[in-house]
Amino acid sequence: MRKIASTLSSKGQITIPVEVRKYLGIKQGDKLSFVIEDEGVVRVVVPRYRKVGDLIGAAGSLKKPMSWEEMRDIAREDHVKEIMKDE
Repeated sequence: MRKIASTLSSKGQITIPVEVRKYLGIKQGDKLSFVIEDEGVVRVVVPRYRKVGDLIGAAGSLKKPMSWEEMRDIAREDHVKEIMKDE
C-alpha cells in the first residue's frame, strides 16, 4: 500500500498525481466514479465500457413492461422532485 497526497483547490478540484493516473490507466477527458462505502471508505473507480454489450443490466430491469408515455411521466416526476429539492 502506498499513500500519495494531493491538495484540494478553492474550486474543489485536485490534481491526480502522474503515478496514480498511470496506475488507473486514465488520461484527459476520462470519467471517474467515487464510491462511498458504508464503512466510510471512498474508492475511485474508472468505469470501463469497451462495447455496448458491457452495459447490459447496468440500469436494472422492470417488473413489467412500460410504455414510452409511462417512462416519460416518471422521468418528469423525478425531475420535478430534483428541482424542488434544490430550492
